[in-house]
Amino acid sequence: MTTIVVIGGGITGLSTLHYLQNELKDQQQDIELVLIEANETLGGKIRTVRDGEFIMETGADSIVSRKTNVAPLLEELNLSDQVVYNATGTSFIYTNEGLKKIPDESVFGIPLSLQSLAESELVSAEGKVEALKDYYTPNESFTKHDSLGEFLEAFLGEEIVQKQIAPVISGVYSGALHDLMIASTFPYLLEYKDTYGSIMGGLAANKEKYLGSGNKKFISFKQGVSELIDALEHSAVQRGAKIYKGTAAKKLERKTHGYRLDLSNGEVLEADYVVISTLGSAAKELLQDPRLNEDFDQLYTKSLISVYLAYDISDDKLTYNGTGFIASQDSGVKCDACTWTSRKWEHTSENRRLLMRLFYKSSSPHYEELIQLTDEELKRVGMDDIRLSLGISAEPVSCEVTKWHDNMPNYHLKHRQVVESLERKMEDLYPNVILAGCSYYGVGIPDCIANGEKTASLIVKQINRA
Repeated sequence: MTTIVVIGGGITGLSTLHYLQNELKDQQQDIELVLIEANETLGGKIRTVRDGEFIMETGADSIVSRKTNVAPLLEELNLSDQVVYNATGTSFIYTNEGLKKIPDESVFGIPLSLQSLAESELVSAEGKVEALKDYYTPNESFTKHDSLGEFLEAFLGEEIVQKQIAPVISGVYSGALHDLMIASTFPYLLEYKDTYGSIMGGLAANKEKYLGSGNKKFISFKQGVSELIDALEHSAVQRGAKIYKGTAAKKLERKTHGYRLDLSNGEVLEADYVVISTLGSAAKELLQDPRLNEDFDQLYTKSLISVYLAYDISDDKLTYNGTGFIASQDSGVKCDACTWTSRKWEHTSENRRLLMRLFYKSSSPHYEELIQLTDEELKRVGMDDIRLSLGISAEPVSCEVTKWHDNMPNYHLKHRQVVESLERKMEDLYPNVILAGCSYYGVGIPDCIANGEKTASLIVKQINRA
């Protein structure tokens, strides 16, 4: 019998298991599939909390709708009829002058047209003129391995990048723009610059790809994102996979033939193929190999605190028509961003009562102070930010606080080189053991699903060659 063990029951691990079952269903040989998860529930950073009429996500709240690899998976899992779309795509940046609208025709704050640039409330006339150099300045030196921040500032100018683009992108990747590499974030922006001669021109030429669905840029599910996790788990079990929950993988050891895996419950598994879809820090601890430590130690992480506040206030009392705001550095609030969840996702508040979600990132100067606070104290911080930014001073009827400390992957300029080094060493030292997941190959749900599919395909090819 051939045994394949997947370590880590987040979206990457579950996707790997799903696609393995798809590809191996017609195999004649006897193959056992096992998934190991240290927590009592699957999903990793995806977890939906339901409190009365409110639906709150402790981690990711949605999936980017334009990613084409997601829809086929949802059809396979019979989830297509459970999909819901965000109600509006309008967002703001909160400054010391109040809320300023991010232009509708923009992608991550980058304008798609001259009109969008002209209408920006965030950039001065001088800054707008400076951004026009994108149309006539050729790219003569930047490659995909360069800093995203330096690339954007070189062609769009410092003002629009710092005031309109950086807050949006940093909110997505939890890192400073100049520390992010083009290849690991937005390689297509470089392609557009080289192909069309302009970043804005390239985005405009591909406008349908980014804005074709109108405001429906993201999807979730009627009962929350955990529906995807539950469906993957149910499908895996129904098709014969064995799933351990509340059981940690303690040590992986290479043997003459295959691998020995020690579990926290005292069991020992023998495996022919192993997928490690955990954070890099957990993979390092599992392998306990000094030859890999230098690379693992260069996989950087950030932290995040999420605070949901639900109010006994009608959602329409919020006069702004949008999804929320990103806070500028001089705004006066401690949060980095605030999503108006009941506006963005109507399914999260059955009776249309106001539901807010605030984010506090480790890149903020306030984070070290905030991480020491209790949940109740963080609730009060959130209430102060809501009062200051939106003028709402009521007492919340529900609150959900989640701390993701040192476990949010952060892709720096040498990230790709580190991952490639790990891939080479793993192939040599641990054949048939594959690293997978957001520590290496992308943080979005579609990226993790794609990584799971690619990992499954690689294993099946190896089995067929054996």
